[in-house]
Amino acid sequence: MSYAVKEIYYTLQGEGAQCGRAAVFCRFAGCNLWSGHEVDRESAVCQFCDTNFVGTDGAGGGDFASAEALASRIAQAWPRAARPDAGGPAKLSPLVVFTGGEPLLQLDADVIAALHAHGFEVAVETNGTLTPPAGIDWMCVSPKAGAVLRVTAGDERKLIYPQPGALPEDFERLAFEHFYLQPMDGPCLAENTRQAVAYCLAHPQWRISLQTHKLLGIP
Repeated sequence: MSYAVKEIYYTLQGEGAQCGRAAVFCRFAGCNLWSGHEVDRESAVCQFCDTNFVGTDGAGGGDFASAEALASRIAQAWPRAARPDAGGPAKLSPLVVFTGGEPLLQLDADVIAALHAHGFEVAVETNGTLTPPAGIDWMCVSPKAGAVLRVTAGDERKLIYPQPGALPEDFERLAFEHFYLQPMDGPCLAENTRQAVAYCLAHPQWRISLQTHKLLGIP
């Protein structure tokens, strides 16, 4: 199987439970809830996406002919000096975060196994509409209103808020360890943040997730 990747880059995780942790991000091209083209946004299931996942022309992106080719490219993005076998912290596993678009359209057990062989911990940020392959180490699910949710257990539930038709109470009994509300970005960000803060104060199961990478000016 070949893999179409928009971009691969090294940065800090900006959102959710692992916010601030260094990671290699691998953004797959394509999504099952929106084409990525503005002309289709109003008819898409997900209409608020702020990410460019179309094509393979981003930094580090391309078409990878095999799982090992993709894993090797990801491994090259992690600082060599930080690897345990090069004198880095013994307890620190390199982290790769697969995102999109929708990463589960392409991520498979072969890629996961190849990255485990390189010593990586594998995290996924998914909309939860597709069944994940085995072996994922950290599962973050961000449900979208109007989409069928198939992933009902994992490590982190991150709900973009507010979303009419996707209320926090619809998801709070699912088998996740962490529950986050992330204010929807855009012209109403300040009001969305106020509402998210108020909801978390009234429902302490939920925590706020901010897009700190945007605040820091990093990818």
